[in-house]
Amino acid sequence: MKAAFTMWKNKRMVILAAVCAAIYGGARAALMIDFPILAPEFMGMGVANLLPMLFGLLFGPAGAWGVAIGHLVGDLGTLTWTSLFDFVGIFLLGYLPYTMWATLKPLADGQREPAVRNWRSWTLYILIAFIAAVASSVVVTTWLEVLRYVPYTVLFVILIIVSVANAFGSLIGGILFFAFNGVVKKRLGLIWWDVMDEQDIGEPLAGTIGAWLVTGGTLVGTAGTLVGFGGISAGQAIGMFGMVLIVVGSILV
Repeated sequence: MKAAFTMWKNKRMVILAAVCAAIYGGARAALMIDFPILAPEFMGMGVANLLPMLFGLLFGPAGAWGVAIGHLVGDLGTLTWTSLFDFVGIFLLGYLPYTMWATLKPLADGQREPAVRNWRSWTLYILIAFIAAVASSVVVTTWLEVLRYVPYTVLFVILIIVSVANAFGSLIGGILFFAFNGVVKKRLGLIWWDVMDEQDIGEPLAGTIGAWLVTGGTLVGTAGTLVGFGGISAGQAIGMFGMVLIVVGSILV
């Protein structure tokens, strides 16, 4: 997690974050489908869904901050408590992919550089796409339930729709990632681990443990929402526990 904070002293990374924010915000505004009946001022899906994981893997923390800021700016004028949780959720969509890419062992090989023609890289990409999508949704929907913003019956629908939309968008973004990874790294020199100093990137506190805590948290959080959907009061506690696992894991990776 160190790089997510030290990047702000790197001018090139700050510029990349601003560019990512502008592109994401523009894409989100240009083509977005709203679901006001499910959750007013919360749901928004469209072409922008393919960008968080793509930007996260290419530009690291700059991509994660960029999409989160771009999403928040898009909410200006309609800011609510859900905008804060949206910010965290969208940040995780960009943050988890680049941090888990080298830490989700044994599938990950510990290398930041993807092997385009390697089945392991494609499998890892697909797995992380779903983990990040569900983890983001769990964090947002759990807080929506805690604040009694929407009932569990609606919450479960939101979790499914948002998770599927984000995962599907990330999978499409994967084609762009493997296609443009070489261009960004070799021709533009903008791949994030080349832009940042190694000492600013640092080592994860407990990368593999963190990656699997996030993975476990997505399962627990989804189970909590499902239990709550069934009318069982323990659903909120289970969902909160899942969210805590995701947050702690995100710090460790």
